Amino acid sequence: MTDTDRKAQSKYNKWIVALSITIPVVVAALFGVNLKRLGFEVEPLSFLPPIYASINAITSVLLIAAFVAIKNKKIKLHERLIKTAIVCSVAFLLMYVAYHMTSDSTPYGGKGFMRYIYFFILISHILLSIAVIPFVLITYVRAITNDFARHKKIARFTFPLWLYVSVTGVIVYIMISPYYV
Repeated sequence: MTDTDRKAQSKYNKWIVALSITIPVVVAALFGVNLKRLGFEVEPLSFLPPIYASINAITSVLLIAAFVAIKNKKIKLHERLIKTAIVCSVAFLLMYVAYHMTSDSTPYGGKGFMRYIYFFILISHILLSIAVIPFVLITYVRAITNDFARHKKIARFTFPLWLYVSVTGVIVYIMISPYYV
């Protein structure tokens, strides 16, 4: 890694810290804002959950395809797939926030043991979706600054974490979808 790459990585580190803190705080704040309850005349965006669940599924497929691509030394394909997965994750987040700003949260209506499974998956999904942000950003920055040895080391953690978050997002949607109004 060159001095220029080190300087670039140092510059990016400030953004990584800022985004890793700002994104969860803003999402949490906006999650609690319901535009209808604030008096705005907005239509509920009730069509979004199956779309953003599908985007989570697409993200999962992209991550697996990126993993296969890099194992087969198809670096450019890997890069394109990861960039697309990042775009999908951002699109998911925007739709998720928009849905919750215009619609009431849907309570899980399941009973018994399934209720515990649902909440375990949901809580682990939420917590890890926060934790994965700096991992994705650091992994990405290490790649674009040509720090491939360190990129590979952190990617070993980032990949399964990000995959878990995207897959559990789909599972949460499937488990709660019968209770949407």
